[in-house]
Amino acid sequence: MKRRQLINTGAIATATTALTIACNRTTTAPTVQAGLPTVRWRMTTSWTKTLGTYIGAETIAKRVKEMTQGRFTITPFAAGELVPGLQVLDAVQAGTVECGHTASYYYIGKNPALAFATSVPFGLNAQQQNAWLYHGGGLEAIQKIYSNFNIINFPAGNTGTQMGGWFKKEIKSLSDLQGLKMRIPGLGGQVMSKLGVNVQVLPGGEIYLALDRGAIDAAEWVGPYDDEKLGLNKAAQFYYYPGWWEPGPTLDVLVNRTAWNKLPKEYQEIFKAATFEANMNMLTEYDALNGEALSRLVAGGTKLTPYSAEIMEAAKKAAFELYEENASKDATFKEVYEQWKNFRQQIYNWNRVNELSYANFVTADSR
Repeated sequence: MKRRQLINTGAIATATTALTIACNRTTTAPTVQAGLPTVRWRMTTSWTKTLGTYIGAETIAKRVKEMTQGRFTITPFAAGELVPGLQVLDAVQAGTVECGHTASYYYIGKNPALAFATSVPFGLNAQQQNAWLYHGGGLEAIQKIYSNFNIINFPAGNTGTQMGGWFKKEIKSLSDLQGLKMRIPGLGGQVMSKLGVNVQVLPGGEIYLALDRGAIDAAEWVGPYDDEKLGLNKAAQFYYYPGWWEPGPTLDVLVNRTAWNKLPKEYQEIFKAATFEANMNMLTEYDALNGEALSRLVAGGTKLTPYSAEIMEAAKKAAFELYEENASKDATFKEVYEQWKNFRQQIYNWNRVNELSYANFVTADSR
């Protein structure tokens, strides 16, 4: 696929996402009544402040404050300021903070089905993921899992289809993956492990040094805009696509249920509206920024390279074998997986007719 075609396809998907969701939801908040209490919350995150993922936390805080005329304020904190970036769920569950912005697939060790809240290999793109969460029963399924942790979650960001990672050497076949040390979380990491990769999980702020100093041989993060900010192009030359393990990753805001239940109904509705706005805003902003960043990276010497058909086919086979294995061992995973799989088939059938046919036609011409 040509680089321009890749960028155009992402733009088409994002534009349709925003229009589709906007037609079905609204971020209009209720009028704040006099006499409502002053509430002060803290929000820990899994992100450094320079990354686009931090936008989700900032959007929520800004909109909640504006829509309550300053009565309800949330102060976001970067990873490490209050707790480490991969301990957001623990901090929210314990009530150390009232809420946190993170990716649910960081916590598959606590419940493997949490991967579906973010993204799974060869799953749903951002538009399809939003459809599943908001209108296909997905959010209810994930909130049921989080209730076991005294948490309620809401989608609060999406990066769009991600890139396939940075590699210090060219990866042409499955044999090139054997023993490779790669930073990649979630079920994508488990699939890579099945393909022979030595999987590492690191927060964003630690990736560059690990890659630059040779502690790892490859790493994935998000996409051109954030990857450029982290300087990953300075530590590795080969940039692979597509990010088959994260075709539409949703970020979540996790809220301690005890704190949530203390909020007035008006504040709860305002908070939910703000998370919805954060979800839409992040997705559209990433698509606006990633195309320009990708052009800069390629102009600077980055070698943009597609994964081979051999690797893609092997990864897909391993992914669905993994899902079936997990479903056979875990009743919660099976319940979410079966529901998700049925929705995936339904929306794929529809998108073959509308989205894919249109995208194939308009991107066939590289003018």
